[in-house]
Amino acid sequence: MKPAALYRYICSNPSFRGKSRIVQYRSFQHDFVPRDPNTKPKRYKYPEFYDPYGPRPPPSDKIVHLAERIISLPPEERRQIGPALRDRLMLPKLQPISIEGMDLSAQGGARSGTAKAEEKKPEKTTFDVKLEKFDAGAKLKVIKEIRSFTDLGLKEAKDLVEKAPVILKQQITKDEANSIIEKIKAVGGVAVME
Repeated sequence: MKPAALYRYICSNPSFRGKSRIVQYRSFQHDFVPRDPNTKPKRYKYPEFYDPYGPRPPPSDKIVHLAERIISLPPEERRQIGPALRDRLMLPKLQPISIEGMDLSAQGGARSGTAKAEEKKPEKTTFDVKLEKFDAGAKLKVIKEIRSFTDLGLKEAKDLVEKAPVILKQQITKDEANSIIEKIKAVGGVAVME
């Protein structure tokens, strides 16, 4: 439908009038040619392995001769070729890659057993304080002490103490955990660090 005919149709139809002033019009691409439904899709032959640079020409005789001369050098002189080329071509020095935190057990083979023996467990830096039990007569003192290092109200602290054994505080330092344990021990409760 042409734009002028569409405009006349909208103006003549009372149901369209007043609802929308803006009319969107989108024509198809004039040069679009539909694909023939009878044609078969093309079959591409993929190479056995991906080479991003494509097929390369064979090396020249000069390069082959140079490679032969490098192979004939003794091992200590061959080791000096890389640094000498890097300095001559002014290439940046390669930084060593840190393998800390990588799991090399699949590649390690026989060495993996010794690597696991040498591997230490990381030292724990955060701890949880757990209230194990308390004396029945010291319940009120324990509740007051718990309220001093938490943001709980009286009812919440009472409910927490009655659920013992329960975790009082999580993810705190060792010094803070030890001080909380000492305070609870002083009022008649038993707390442990996990």
